[in-house]
Amino acid sequence: MATAEDRRLTDSGIEVKPVYTADDLPPTELELPGEFPFTRGPYPTMYRGRPWTIRQYAGYGSAEETNARFRYLLERGQTGLSVAFDLPTQLGYDSDDPLAAGVVGRTGVAIDSLADMEALLDGIPLGEASTSMTINAPAALLLLLYELVAEAQGVPGEKLRGTVQNDVLKEYVARGNYIFPPRPSMRLTTDLFAYCAETLPHWNTISISGYHIREAGASAAQELAFTLANGIAYCEAAVAAGLSPDVFGERLSFFFNAHNDFFQEVAKFRAARRLWATTLRDRFGVTNPRALALRFHAQTGGSTLTAQQPENNIVRVAVQALSAVCGGAQSLHTNSFDEALALPTEHAAHIALRTQQILAAEAGTTDTADPLAGSYYIEALTTELEGRARELIERIDALGGAVSAIEQGFVQAEIEASAYRYQAEVEAGDRVVVGVNRFADDEVERVELLHVDPEIERRQRERTARVRAERDAHAAERALEVVRLTAEGDANLLPPMREALRARCTVGEICGALRELWGTYDAQHA
Repeated sequence: MATAEDRRLTDSGIEVKPVYTADDLPPTELELPGEFPFTRGPYPTMYRGRPWTIRQYAGYGSAEETNARFRYLLERGQTGLSVAFDLPTQLGYDSDDPLAAGVVGRTGVAIDSLADMEALLDGIPLGEASTSMTINAPAALLLLLYELVAEAQGVPGEKLRGTVQNDVLKEYVARGNYIFPPRPSMRLTTDLFAYCAETLPHWNTISISGYHIREAGASAAQELAFTLANGIAYCEAAVAAGLSPDVFGERLSFFFNAHNDFFQEVAKFRAARRLWATTLRDRFGVTNPRALALRFHAQTGGSTLTAQQPENNIVRVAVQALSAVCGGAQSLHTNSFDEALALPTEHAAHIALRTQQILAAEAGTTDTADPLAGSYYIEALTTELEGRARELIERIDALGGAVSAIEQGFVQAEIEASAYRYQAEVEAGDRVVVGVNRFADDEVERVELLHVDPEIERRQRERTARVRAERDAHAAERALEVVRLTAEGDANLLPPMREALRARCTVGEICGALRELWGTYDAQHA
């Protein structure tokens, strides 16, 4: 038994014993991969049958520049696209809105209209590509723009594959990129579920995200609990809208963080599958195995990257990526080593891409499913994390569910307390960060950084103005009015929004019409 001075705790407060034995294994026998409750993976052969998708997140500046970065990555072996949008796009503002001044194209690509999406996807065959779009509050609009570009390419909806994040609940607790209050936002989410069931049957309608919850300071157990609690809320809203969980459950996906504690992260991913499968079965009566089997994308931990000794981040990212692979991720993004300083350069993105390729081709990771199964330590951590997450979900249930818990500030307060504890441990030296509070150097490393040309904003504003000038103004206004009238009722909003986008209405104009009706969310006064 460890002495009081030698106690080791994970960031979830789990005490790690010096040695684990068979006595620490769960009493039940482990199932095979592909079998309920899918602890060992959603598919029987896992990567031996289908390796994970290498999906490097990219987007900055103009649509043309991001298109060039996509082509660069695809030519070097990336197997799926992942789009980062700039802050105005995420908040439903056009690039020429006064509130967008100075931030256009800075954290992702600016998309105001169909013209931008056409440029972003120019020359990319959408019938062959699998595309992930990290967009939430205006997710339906960006997906509709993608569908319209595919339509122009002659690609029908049933051939489109990919994921739209569409997870606005985590915005209220972790990122702050929301527009409308939670309840009308949930309507948009479930409208997208229903629309895709009819029109885009192979599209993953949501990526329920723990990534940003962890980035905000949550522990592994909190990331697991709050993410699945949000998932439960989306399922409840979809069922209330008349949708079948056995059907929409197949198109749900998750997005988790891969952090530094390798063993805890592997256990977290395994616990997530087990807990989700039993939750869908017990709460929603789901029997469809494809709906019960949790599938997830992982991204290495952005908040773990350091500006000091930035090349150390290459090692951090490799360890984190290995945890996602050993935990059974379906797709993976590896961060570039320079992302604590700026958007990634091509050189840094190239190293991040090669990191995944080395793991896939040289490390033996695709040879067998769930390679760490049966480890006394991994199995004990899996069970412990599942139990702690279940307790937190029960507390959220007692508050009336995830939406009510968010409105009452419970989730936010839990994350803030965890973030404070973690930072206090770093500052006290109890938690080591190499190059920061131990093994630090006085010399500052020089790293080449990516700089976004400020001229991009001017050119983007001009293109948006040109779209407005060249469209049929009366057709655009009529299409916007149909959106307004539909929003006042309860019909699905996506068909009229699609026609508004086809009429060259902008993302900002459509979001503006909904703002007038629904208002906006102010966390300070909620």
